[in-house]
Amino acid sequence: MPSIERPEPPYMQIAAEIRARIASGDLKVGDAVPSARQITRDWEVAMATAAKALALLGSEGLVRSVSGVGTIVAGDSLHLSAQDRVLAIERTGKIYPPGHYAKVRSAVLTAAPAEVAGALGLDEGEQVIQRRRTTYSAEDVALSTSVSWYPGDLAEVAPLLLETSRIPQGTSRYVEELTGRVVNATHVQHAGGGASAEDAQELGVEASTPVLLSRNRFLDAAGAVIEYGESTTLPGHWVFYEYTNGGGA
Repeated sequence: MPSIERPEPPYMQIAAEIRARIASGDLKVGDAVPSARQITRDWEVAMATAAKALALLGSEGLVRSVSGVGTIVAGDSLHLSAQDRVLAIERTGKIYPPGHYAKVRSAVLTAAPAEVAGALGLDEGEQVIQRRRTTYSAEDVALSTSVSWYPGDLAEVAPLLLETSRIPQGTSRYVEELTGRVVNATHVQHAGGGASAEDAQELGVEASTPVLLSRNRFLDAAGAVIEYGESTTLPGHWVFYEYTNGGGA
């Protein structure tokens, strides 16, 4: 049975649990989320606390109330960060929420640009694997587009990285299975920006449309970068981070 821990207020812990279920795909768009009455039973909290948790999720655009139905998961307003995708694989064995899918547009061996080489700890011009993909909603609407780079020496050990066919377990798990290198940490950067001409065309928007830009580095236990990626996401999609400060100021 769920239990309340400190120091976060109970309503925030409840909201975090439901938010995590949405991010992992356990609760998908249109699914009913636990009602206030069910939350009071499962978490053994007051009705006011349960209502506050649902109100918080509603203010984040993750859930909405439907007359005669209850509270359901709202539209595609949640953007899965790189870390979310790693956690989703661990929780469900799947990268994307039900109905969402990705198309790999290209997979090639190429010379590393300076920025990519720096991120992977290589010399500029060294061979790297480049995979470009676009992620779609269940309604076939493009939500984000991204590119990932891997050290070129993975081409021999993990040949599927150079194919555009889907890797069912995801690239991170695929590389782990073949090399034993496990993603131990994820470094993420976000910035607002304008869509490039290529990304705008892929996402079906005008060039320079405001978008969320992300850079992600996946590190193994030794601190070596297994994968470096960049992504562009349409506006109106929220990324959530939850953390506890270690102490005083």
